[in-house]
Formats: sequence, structure tokens, C-alpha cells
Amino acid sequence: MTLAATRLDIQDSILNALPHPVIGVSASGMVVDGNAAAEAFFQASISVLRRHALRDLVPFGSPLLALIEQVRDRHAAVNEYKVDLGTPRNGHERVVDIYVAPVPERAGEVVVMLQERTIADKMDRQLTHRGAARSVTALASMLAHEIKNPLSGIRGAAQLLEASVDDQDRTLTRLICDEADRIVKLVDRMEVFSDERPVEREPVNIHVVLEHVKKLSQSGFARHIRFVEEYDPSLPPVFGNRDQLIQVFLNLVKNAAEAIGDHAADGEIMLTTAFRPGVRLTMPGTTSRVGLPLEVCVRDNGPGVPDDLLPHLFDPFVTTKSSGSGLGLALVAKIVGDHGGIVECDSQPRRTSFRILLPMARVSQVDANGRRAP
Repeated sequence: MTLAATRLDIQDSILNALPHPVIGVSASGMVVDGNAAAEAFFQASISVLRRHALRDLVPFGSPLLALIEQVRDRHAAVNEYKVDLGTPRNGHERVVDIYVAPVPERAGEVVVMLQERTIADKMDRQLTHRGAARSVTALASMLAHEIKNPLSGIRGAAQLLEASVDDQDRTLTRLICDEADRIVKLVDRMEVFSDERPVEREPVNIHVVLEHVKKLSQSGFARHIRFVEEYDPSLPPVFGNRDQLIQVFLNLVKNAAEAIGDHAADGEIMLTTAFRPGVRLTMPGTTSRVGLPLEVCVRDNGPGVPDDLLPHLFDPFVTTKSSGSGLGLALVAKIVGDHGGIVECDSQPRRTSFRILLPMARVSQVDANGRRAP
């Protein structure tokens, strides 16, 4: 083997080792080369890609095509961020950062590297959601200590006054007691956020959890809505707390049903599960990094979340409902964060999806009762 051939083999190995799709585009716009990540992104082998022009692989009028022309004109590299290259071939939403550079030795040829935004955005949003959960935790502790005790004194004083006033004033003392009780109930709901005890986990079949949530929903608030399931039957168990996971998905399904409304004739909630390797996060209270390959989605065909609320959806007291407290999704964020997972929301009209990534149970993991994961 010649030195030149050896150098080419090394270059190909390095290119294929990159996690980001990289393709070469000729002066005529044809794909001339690509790495393994590019094959996965476009869901076609390199031999198939070479038979296509790039414009056939990206959406019509994609900014990527204009960037390539700009690079050819300027003979300099150009970057563009958060560009959607989704097509029916590779999925309907593939947001990427694009890096285009000229190939000096070949006139008109450029190299294109794509960096998918999905994982980075999930990490950023997860940190935000955990911060929101911590802020609710601090607020809950403050409310419990600084509000409930004075309220108890106010209510006691009102009850003493009630025995010595006339009927007209007794209405006011009863109002004081009722309002004090209402505030205590709100504080009690908040106190769940201040529970910092470690979550007791064990191997949990997520499909059993989802079926339980579905039955609860269909017997009450979602009796008028059609459910669709797309489950991966080979999915391994989740390493989690069954009761808390039920609470998470019951909240999400209830939100979906309320978004659809009581009078929608075609209301539909889709529950899906899938195995998505590649995401790793640090578990709370440890330095070890844990994979989050188990994906569970709750999708509805309601009107969607307003764009201005979407970045703050998991913050406390943020809600789209006139009578909502805005604590349901904050609690979801806390529970998922306590499990070391990720929760995110993608929303557009008639397609709002809450996606949760969770750790799987490993054979070596033993739960609090001494049982090993199956």
C-alpha cells in the first residue's frame, strides 16, 4: 500500500469517527462524499447519496443552498445556526447548526458539516428545568415556615371572635377562617417540592405505568378522547419510582386532555415509547454519568402552547389555563430531574409533544427491597 493510500485511509477513519454529519458537495451541486454520520442523518448509504444533488436531500429553498453559494462567491467559510433540514426522508424536524467551507484544491467544491441542536438544547433546557424546580423548593420551604404558623394564629383568633360577635360580623370571621384554610391548602401543595429525600427506585415497566395512567384518564377527564399507543415492546425497565412516574404521566395526560377541550370531536392523545441511545447526564447527588436511552412521549392534537410561554413552561406559576395554579409542570420537572432524566416540550398547532428521557435499569442495580433488575 502506498503512502498516499495509507493517508487516505487514515483520513477516512477520522472522518467516520466524527459524530457530526460531514458531506462534500461538487461545483455542480452533487454529493461527492460523506461520513458514516451523514449516512445516518440522510438515512441512505454514501453510494446512494452520490447519485443525488444536495438540493434533493434538503427542504425546498433551504438556507443551506444559499450558504454554499455564498461560500463559493467569498471563498471563505460561513456558519448558520438553528436551520431546519427536516424532510420526510430523515424526519420532519431536524434542527442543525451548519458549517460550510471551501475545498482549496478543488474549485467550486465545498465541505458541509451539520451539528444537530437537539441534544444540546435538551441539556440546556434540562438545566433550566432543574433550576426552576430548585426555586420552587426554596419557595415551598419559605411558605411552610413563614406563612402556615401565622395563619394558624389568625384562624384561632377569628374562631375566638366568632363566639362573641353578632350574626352579621360572624360572616366576616367565617370568611377569615375559610381564606386561611384555602391558603394552607395551597402551601400544602407546594410542600411536595421541598421533599429532598432520595427517590426510592426499582426496575419499573413503563408500559404498565402508561396503561394505568390511560385507564385512570379514560374513566374520568379524558373519557371523550381517543388514545393511540405506539410502544416498543422490547424496551427495558426504567430505573425509577412507580408512583412518581404515574404522577408525571398523569399530569401530562391531564394537561393534554384539557388542551384538547371537552368539545373536540377528533381529540387524540398519543403515547409512544422508544429506545434512543446517546444521551448521558450526571445523576443528582453523584459524579457518575448515566445514559438516558428510554424515551416516552405524550402527544396531543390540541391548539398548542403559545410561543411566548414555551421557554418558561416548566417554571412555577406559568400556566395557559385560567384556573390553573401553574405547579403541575414544575412538579413534572422536579420528579424527572430527581430521576436524573430530561423533559422537554415541542409545540405547534395540533401537535404538542412532551418528551421524557429516563435511565434504564441495569442488571447490576439492586433496589431498596433487594430485588435485582430483570
